[in-house]
Amino acid sequence: MNYGFGEIMELIGALGLFLFGMKVMSDALLLLAGDKMRGILATMTANRVFGIGTGFLITSIIQSSSATTLMVVSFSNASLLTLTESISVIMGANIGTTITAWLITLLGFKVSMSSIALPLVGFGFLFTFSKKEHYKNWGGFIIGFAVLFIGLQFLKEAMPNINENPGILAFLNQYTDMGFGSVLLFLLIGTILTVVIQSSSATMALTLVMTAEGWIPFEMAAAMVLGENIGTTITANIAAIVANYQAKRTARAHLIFNLMGVLWMLLLFYPFLRMVSWVSIRLGSESPYLSAAAIPVAISLFHTFFNVLNTFLLVWFINPIAKIVKRVVPKLIEPEKAIEVPKYLNKGVLKYPETAITSLVKESKYLFENAIFEIVTHALNIHREDIKSELKAKKVVKKSDEDFKTDVRALYLTKVKTIYGQIIKFATKAQSTLKVSDKQNNRILEIKIANRRMVAIIRDVGALNSNVSVFTVSKNRDIKKAYNDFRKLTIQVLRQIYVRDSDLDIEAFQGKLAKLKTRVDKRLDEHNL
Repeated sequence: MNYGFGEIMELIGALGLFLFGMKVMSDALLLLAGDKMRGILATMTANRVFGIGTGFLITSIIQSSSATTLMVVSFSNASLLTLTESISVIMGANIGTTITAWLITLLGFKVSMSSIALPLVGFGFLFTFSKKEHYKNWGGFIIGFAVLFIGLQFLKEAMPNINENPGILAFLNQYTDMGFGSVLLFLLIGTILTVVIQSSSATMALTLVMTAEGWIPFEMAAAMVLGENIGTTITANIAAIVANYQAKRTARAHLIFNLMGVLWMLLLFYPFLRMVSWVSIRLGSESPYLSAAAIPVAISLFHTFFNVLNTFLLVWFINPIAKIVKRVVPKLIEPEKAIEVPKYLNKGVLKYPETAITSLVKESKYLFENAIFEIVTHALNIHREDIKSELKAKKVVKKSDEDFKTDVRALYLTKVKTIYGQIIKFATKAQSTLKVSDKQNNRILEIKIANRRMVAIIRDVGALNSNVSVFTVSKNRDIKKAYNDFRKLTIQVLRQIYVRDSDLDIEAFQGKLAKLKTRVDKRLDEHNL
């Protein structure tokens, strides 16, 4: 072989440049359309067709099935997507990733992009001087797009000419002439390469270049594509390691769906390739069995047909796939956490504004229902069960005349202070590290304010707590009535909040509580108490 260490490093460098261009382009597209894409993902997955269409649209636009899948895993982690919705989106993402193969084939092999790639870099660079973030992102997209094809050109040049390196040809022939064993071997190679590179698009580019240079025949290239479909699922499964069982289920569903597709394709492998060859010839290309130059188009056709057919066949089995996944990843019944330990805040949801906001709202509700609610009721000598019951407020007050001896400050320190600090810290981190819109930033501010108001509520009931036990059994009917009226109205307000499905209206609750407290204080002043 006349292919040394220097040439290998050139090949790796070219692949790295291709990957860099892909990342810059994908990141820029996420900044340009990420909010809208995630908005679509959260709302347009009501049925299978919408889910598949959403996955296809997002992946086609951001040119990264891995980014789409990671988004789906994160949304599942925050309970924004159900398992069946996630599976349908992943199916669409698999179809969307075929666009990348066609871009590489048509612009990288059929059209010479290298002659205009550098001017495109210069053109995109001019956009980066703009003061508007929108234009800067467009500049990043243009630069990434151009660098991707510069990397592809270097990749083609770094790939050794098979005719000038008979040693390589002899070496490869040992592994391409083993019948179906060769198919399984190259499937494994495609899987490993994708896992190592962490990009099915880069592995696809490498496969297409290898076929165009005559390194591997059509059958082995198709086997590598199948391996890439398995390898690309590993990214999501790695991301799901730190996530909850819902995210793990989504990642496993991706793996199971792609594995099932590869299995049926292996059963029909050779007839399917002949069908692809026939279509390729009918489209004006040569047979991929006879011409290496025809293989990139045939591989793109194979990739597209496989993913479309796999989705069409398995879309009817989404529910059975979901059942299999639920058996593989059972629902994790977590031990009851102390209230000071966050239940919904974790690294897995701190990737996108939508998932972070959803988790903040859930954590705030959890804090209210499991701490604030208890402290307020016990501070007023009322049982929580009575608040949730059908009893009229007047009867609840009448039966609740015992002194609970509630230490509001101690409850605040043990049940509220730590988790309140965690919520504020998480919200601040989301604002500083995530690309949030003005609307999303305002929403996070509202959540922070709501939590501060919850702490203010505890302060207000704490001020009243010492008097409640005394004046609710007072012989002064006016004062007793004032405190019992306060308790009745508080019960009514708590019931309104408890049964409401929408976000907690903490501001309204605090406002009503403050007015009730003022009314009681006024009664006390009138009686010089």
